[in-house]
Amino acid sequence: MGKTRFKPGDGKTVGIVGAPLGFGAGIVGSELGTSAMRTTHVRGKRIFEHLQELGYSVNDHGDAKITVPNREPLENENPKFFDEIYSSSIEISKAVKAVLAKGETPIILGGDHSIAAATLSGISSHFREKGEEIGLIWFDAHADMNTPDTSPSGNTHGMPLSTVLGMGHEKMVGLEGFSPKFNRDFVAHVGARDLDVGEKNLVYDLGMRDQFFSMSDIDRIGMSECAARAIKIASKAPGGFAVTFDVDSIDPRFAPGSGTLVRGGVTYREAHLALEMIHEAGGMRSFEIVEINPILDQGNVTANLACELILSAFGNVVL
Repeated sequence: MGKTRFKPGDGKTVGIVGAPLGFGAGIVGSELGTSAMRTTHVRGKRIFEHLQELGYSVNDHGDAKITVPNREPLENENPKFFDEIYSSSIEISKAVKAVLAKGETPIILGGDHSIAAATLSGISSHFREKGEEIGLIWFDAHADMNTPDTSPSGNTHGMPLSTVLGMGHEKMVGLEGFSPKFNRDFVAHVGARDLDVGEKNLVYDLGMRDQFFSMSDIDRIGMSECAARAIKIASKAPGGFAVTFDVDSIDPRFAPGSGTLVRGGVTYREAHLALEMIHEAGGMRSFEIVEINPILDQGNVTANLACELILSAFGNVVL
């Protein structure tokens, strides 16, 4: 018998960092998702044990410092809790950059999707300082391209993609001292099925329609083709690409524990296929998963799924 060849990690190091911020969403509870993913057992083992089995060294750097509001949102405050969001974002960006500075690949555990404005600012800044530009693949049921001018709710978890593309509150847009964080030509979005009118208009105004692979596109041409096209777009960036994954991109049948559920989403296997393809392509520089809400979950199924998705993104396959 020869030695096993299945070690996708091959001695590489991943750095886990939590961003337990949940007040960027309209429903509380996603701040608990960070702990749920760290502690849940998938097939009898925790996520870091599975990653080690895949051949990775794993460092858990704890959680970024979060400034939690001790108040109700102000009347007509948009974005809601902005001072606390901004203060937390500075710390989250700093924490992610520290992981990258150690030569580790970040695995970021959210929190609601508002953290992406901070995490992706830190990631983009790190590579920019090295003279490298990276792309982005964004999985989500929503566009997350509202701005304070278009948002019906004022919740910042609906704004992070527009923020990293250079639109929104000037302080958030200016995180890490530059904007935009990503060249829009290197950004792909997968799984959209619930967009506000302002977001639809912005997608077309920016010329990004062909970079958005909606559920209608997935229905027509399949996840395999949509994922391949998304990877091709993000891989145009010479420095690789970041991945951010909102579990509400998955149909609620498979991921009930999220606060913004929309029927008709990606299936369990489609989600795994897309992430398996991303790993196979190479080039992923960070992975983030968000919007797991244990309060709304059923038997911890969504937290378990989130951990399984992380493993697929880092090389776990059926055979």
